[in-house]
Amino acid sequence: MNARARRVIRPIATATALAAMFVGAACGAPEPPGGTGNGTGGENSAAPTDASSVPDKPSKPVTLDILDVAGNLQLTQAMIDDFVANNKDVVTRVTYQKATGPETAGKIKAQQDGGNVQTDLVLTGNDGLSAGIDQGLWLPIVKDFGDRLDAPMADYLEPAAEMQKLAQDQGVVVTYYPSGPLLEYDPKQVPQPPTTAQGLLDWAKANPGKFMYARPANSGPGRTLLMGLPYILGDKDPKDPINGWEKTWKYLAELDKYVEFYPSGTADTMKNLGNGSVGIIASTTGWYVNPRVLGTVPKEVKVGAVEGFTWVTDAHYAVIPKGVSADNISAILLLLQWMLKPDQQAKAYDKGFFYPGPAIKDVTIDMAPAESQQAIKDYGDPSFEKLIADNPKATPLEAKELVAAFDKWDREIGGSKVKKQ
Repeated sequence: MNARARRVIRPIATATALAAMFVGAACGAPEPPGGTGNGTGGENSAAPTDASSVPDKPSKPVTLDILDVAGNLQLTQAMIDDFVANNKDVVTRVTYQKATGPETAGKIKAQQDGGNVQTDLVLTGNDGLSAGIDQGLWLPIVKDFGDRLDAPMADYLEPAAEMQKLAQDQGVVVTYYPSGPLLEYDPKQVPQPPTTAQGLLDWAKANPGKFMYARPANSGPGRTLLMGLPYILGDKDPKDPINGWEKTWKYLAELDKYVEFYPSGTADTMKNLGNGSVGIIASTTGWYVNPRVLGTVPKEVKVGAVEGFTWVTDAHYAVIPKGVSADNISAILLLLQWMLKPDQQAKAYDKGFFYPGPAIKDVTIDMAPAESQQAIKDYGDPSFEKLIADNPKATPLEAKELVAAFDKWDREIGGSKVKKQ
């Protein structure tokens, strides 16, 4: 599998991992580390005692170590590399590492407990963000340095601004997408795709084994479908999966009768759609565009939404671990200002991995690199623009509620039918 193909497989939260973060929180958040700074740039300055000790510019150029948890570098590495190329007096070099959501908090905490924080910046989704918040690992970057970030953050798209609220001042949204839920289908098998929730249920009943979504705890489209159904079905409280999703759980139990099995990850649903084993799968904007760009799914497959749906949004965040040196924090703040500039945000279109991708207003596809423009022209869907503009958007469940939803699905809906292909 080549590097580009590997990027299709998104790091996603699992119920076990999310539950573990709450166990960690119950044990008490760690004390702020008292190390002398970070391993790559700690020689430049000690960890700051307060925000005022972080200079506007590093005292000398620093090296930054960036940990990518969410596949975000596919969207932002070009922004970061451009910053380094144009700001040699701030950053001399950047090193990159990758990790999964479940291992991130443990990795950062081990560095902090050892008094040697080597990771300067973490790019993460909601899973790593929440785990770090619960364990007290992140600097309150917006609270402490909001005056340096207010200008670019004032230009957030409204749903990106709502995702920013979930960060509790401890992260900065750098990319955003509306996500789903969407239905991706093979037009040869499904010439008239269902356009309502009842229509999907009727189609699945008439075509047993031909509708598929992956286990929600292991799949972005799976969990987006799970979180999106309460809005579609008009449940009492879409934010309360235990007491407010009566219609959703009833619907999923009925749908389960016609689902042969649930793959353990989204990539398998794409493979099964591509080889004709199934006719309809749960999807999102990015999962529709990017696998078709890569050839994982035939270009001919189509996508649609059911009537009355609400987008369940998603975002990637930049967070700074406690214990990073003052000079390195200064460099990161300058980097984030750079990344939130419209011309840099346009690079987040990439090849549809997180479509559209930009978190900032008025960043249009014609501002994106030519390669991105061509990919979206060839593999995007013309309906997306209107769907995004015309349908409401809601933030995902908080971590605790998401754990509860995953657990209930595993116990009562499809846990016994999960299959790793």
